[in-house]
Amino acid sequence: MPISEYVARLRACVGHERLLLSAAAACIRDDQGRVLVLRRQGEQELWSVPGGSMDPDERLDEAVVREVREETGLEVVPVALIGVYSAPEYAFVYPNGDLVQPVTAFFECRIVGGTLAPDMEEIVEARWVGAGDRLPPLLKCCEAKVRDAFAFRGQAFFR
Repeated sequence: MPISEYVARLRACVGHERLLLSAAAACIRDDQGRVLVLRRQGEQELWSVPGGSMDPDERLDEAVVREVREETGLEVVPVALIGVYSAPEYAFVYPNGDLVQPVTAFFECRIVGGTLAPDMEEIVEARWVGAGDRLPPLLKCCEAKVRDAFAFRGQAFFR
């Protein structure tokens, strides 16, 4: 069952109340160590890292591979857990009033194939950012993820 059907069934029971939803996000680096960030359609110029919600009957590592492929055209393999992001301040409200607090596993991923090509439906722009670069405006949770990506030394962050 796709996540949209699953969430619709939950929303029929809880209305707009806060839902905790599992998600996976990817830290993808180029050969210079820069991190890939994406601008999503309708995000008012805010950027994020690749990723999205986990579907029912899917593992988080499978979700990150699927989301990266759908959004960017890249094939990746998760190789480490950078952190888990579940803080209440990362909750957001959809335009229809639905409140969501994601619980996101952020994986270090290695590119194993594909070509970077934003899907131009959900993702309208992609760019690489380095540790010393001026970052584009990021969603609050993704600002923490990008910061942690550059600080990651094998010990997972919990935020």
